[in-house]
Amino acid sequence: MDGNKMPGLGGCPVNHGGNTSTEAPVTKWWPTALNLDILHQHGARTDPMDAGYDHRAAVKGLDYDAVKADVKALMTDGQDWWPADWGHYGGLMIRLAWHSAGSYRMQDGRGGAGSGNIRFAPLNSWPDNASLDKARRLLWPVKKKYGNALSWADLIILAGNMAYESMGLKTFGFGFGRADIWGPETDVYWGSENEWLAPSENRYGDLDNAGTLENPLAAVHMGLIYVNPEGVNGNPDPARTALHVRETFARMAMNDEETAALTCGGHTVGKAHGGGDHANIGAEPEGCPIHMQGFGWANPGQSSKASDNFTSGIEGAWTKNPTQWDMGYFDYLFGWEWELTKSPAGANQWKPVGMPEDEMPRDPSDPSKTQMPMMTDADMAMKVDPIYNEICQKFRADPDYFADTFARAWFKLTHRDMGPRANYLGPDVPAEDLIWQDPIPAGSSDYDVAALKAKIIESGLSSAELIATAWDSARTFRGSDKRGGANGARIRLAPQKDWAGNEPARLAKVLGVLEPIAAEAGASVADVIVLAGNVGLEQAIAAGGHSVEVPFTPGRGDATDQQTDADSFDVLEPVADGFRNWQKEAYAVSAEEMMLDRAQLMGLTAAEMTVLLGGMRVLGTNHGGSNYGVFTDTVGALTTDFFVNLTDMAYSWHPLDDGTYELRDRATGDIKWPATSADLVFGSNSILRAYAEVYAQDDNKEKFVRDFVAAWTKVMDADRFDLAA
Repeated sequence: MDGNKMPGLGGCPVNHGGNTSTEAPVTKWWPTALNLDILHQHGARTDPMDAGYDHRAAVKGLDYDAVKADVKALMTDGQDWWPADWGHYGGLMIRLAWHSAGSYRMQDGRGGAGSGNIRFAPLNSWPDNASLDKARRLLWPVKKKYGNALSWADLIILAGNMAYESMGLKTFGFGFGRADIWGPETDVYWGSENEWLAPSENRYGDLDNAGTLENPLAAVHMGLIYVNPEGVNGNPDPARTALHVRETFARMAMNDEETAALTCGGHTVGKAHGGGDHANIGAEPEGCPIHMQGFGWANPGQSSKASDNFTSGIEGAWTKNPTQWDMGYFDYLFGWEWELTKSPAGANQWKPVGMPEDEMPRDPSDPSKTQMPMMTDADMAMKVDPIYNEICQKFRADPDYFADTFARAWFKLTHRDMGPRANYLGPDVPAEDLIWQDPIPAGSSDYDVAALKAKIIESGLSSAELIATAWDSARTFRGSDKRGGANGARIRLAPQKDWAGNEPARLAKVLGVLEPIAAEAGASVADVIVLAGNVGLEQAIAAGGHSVEVPFTPGRGDATDQQTDADSFDVLEPVADGFRNWQKEAYAVSAEEMMLDRAQLMGLTAAEMTVLLGGMRVLGTNHGGSNYGVFTDTVGALTTDFFVNLTDMAYSWHPLDDGTYELRDRATGDIKWPATSADLVFGSNSILRAYAEVYAQDDNKEKFVRDFVAAWTKVMDADRFDLAA
C-alpha cells in the first residue's frame, strides 16, 4: 500500500481547498441562497484578545508622547530592504494613511481607516495599494513595542500625521481609539468585476456622466482608491478627469475645496514609483508564494536604492523638495506648461516643458543627479477645471490658508468613520466641534424617569405608535461610520422628519405629543422618544402575559438644525426596512438582502435580527399598518406567534403574481395571512429557520421576551458613545 494514501480513499487525507475557498459552500451550490456571512463576521471566535478586554481602557494607558516620538523617528531610520526616498519615509507613510482612509464612502459608511482593514484582503492586495505592505512592515517595531493598546488602525493614521509633522505641516489634530478587526470585511461590496482595473464602464451607467457611478461605490475601477491617475479608463483628459475626481471625492464626503486641498497637499510631498518594468514585479501579498510571508510585489530589480522601488508605474516627484511641506506643488503646476509623456514603465503622465535641470528635484537615491518631475491627470485637473483652478489660486496666494484647509481636510479624511468626538482619545483631539462629526449637545439625566413614564402612558398614544417612532429614530445607526441613531433626536429635523420611511404624518402626531412632555419634564426629546418606545414595549409585554422592565439610560441630547449637515444625512435615509416590512419602491435586490444589509449596519447578529423581526411583526408596527407577516390574532401583544405560525405545518405557503405570498389553512384552503419574502425567509433559510424554531418552542416564550428586550435595548443604545467615554 502507498504509505501516503489511506485505504479506500485513494488520496491525501485532508480537505484540499476546503479551507481556502473564496466562495461560501452554500452559495457555491445554491447561488440564490441568502448568505448570512455578513452577520457572522468579526465575532468572538475571530478575536484573539482575552474575554473582557477593554480596548478604550488600554488606549488611555498609552504613553502618547513616546508613541509619537517613536513613529516620527522611524521616518528617517532607513532600511536596506526598502530604502527611503531622500532618506525619508514620509511620503510612503502618508500614502499608507491616505489609502487606508480613502476607501471610505458615505453612501453606506463602509471602508475607511477605522478598523485597520487595509491589513486584509482584498485591500491589502489592490493594485492601488502596491508596496504599502512595506510601510506596515516598517511600522511593525512600533506596534510590537506598544502592543494591544496601539491598534494598527490608529498606528497607520498616526504614521501619516507624524510624516506631515516631520516635514513641516502643523496638523489639525489626532484621535486615538480605533479598534482593529481580525479578518476581511465580508460585508463590503467593492464592485462586481472579476479583474483588477477592469474598464470603468462596468460601474457607470454613462461614463461621460460621473454621477452614474454605481452606488455605493466611490472608486472608478476595481482595485483603486479613487480615480485613475492616467485619466478616465487610462486615457488622459484632465477636464474629463476633473468630473470624476469631483464625483469620487463627493462620495468620500468631500466638497470641492476639500478635494483640491487633499489632492494638492497629498502631492506636496513624496513621489510616485515607476522606474522599471511592471512585468517583472511579483504577485500581490495574497497571491505571493508562502516563502515570501505576505511580502508582496517582489522586485527583482531592487538594489537597495530608493530609485529602484516600484509601485504604480508612474514615475517622479510633484515638487522640487519632496520631503518638505511648502508651496512647491503650485510653483510647478502653475509655473510651467505641461505635456503628455510616458513613464519608464509605460504609464501616461505629464512633464514640464523646457524645465532646466536646476529646477528639477534631486534623484531619491543619488543627490548628484536630478529627475524629471511629473503630474498625473488628476493633478492637471486642478489646473484645467475652472472651479478647482480658482480654489488653487486662492491657496497659492495664501500659504497659511492652504495649510489650514489641508490640515482640516486631512483630519476629516482620516477620522470621518470614527463617529462623534466621544470616540476620540488622546491629548491631540481638537476642541472644536466639526459639523461632519454630527455634534450633539450633552443631555440631562436630572429628571424623574418614573414620572415621565406616567405622562407618556397618559398621553393617549398607542403602543405601536410609540414603538415605531422609537425604532425609526434609532434604526438609522450605522456601525460602519458610527453615524445616525436615536441620540440627537434628528428624526424631528430635516431631512429625517420628511422621509417616507418615517411616516411623516404619524411622526408629526407623536412628536406633537412627546415634545411638550419632554419640555415639562426637563428631558431631551431624544430621551423621551426612546423612553416612550420602552413604555409601549412594556405594555406589549404585559399584554403577552409577562412582566419585564425595559432598561433605559437617560442622558441623550437634542441636536439643532445648526448642528446638522442636512445634505449629508440623505445617505442615511432607509429605502427599505425589513423589520417594519416596508420598502420605498421595487428594487433589483431582494427585500431579505436589504434586511441583512440594514441589520449588519445596525450591528445585529443573525439571532438578534430574527428575534427583533418576529417581535416587531406581532407588535403591529409594520409601515402603514400593513398586515404582511403579522402572523397573530392578538396584534399588539409581544408573543412568539410569528414563529409558532411560520413553522406550523397546518399552513401552506403560496406565491402571488405581485411577489407577495399567502399562508393558507391546509384543511380548509382559507387565506390566513399575507406575507413577504422578508417574512418567509425565516422559514426557508436553514440557518434562520433554526433560530425561528428556538422561539417557536413551547419552553422559550419567556426567553423570547428577554432576548427581544436585549436586542431592542442594543438598538436604542447603539450610538451612546458618551457612556463609554
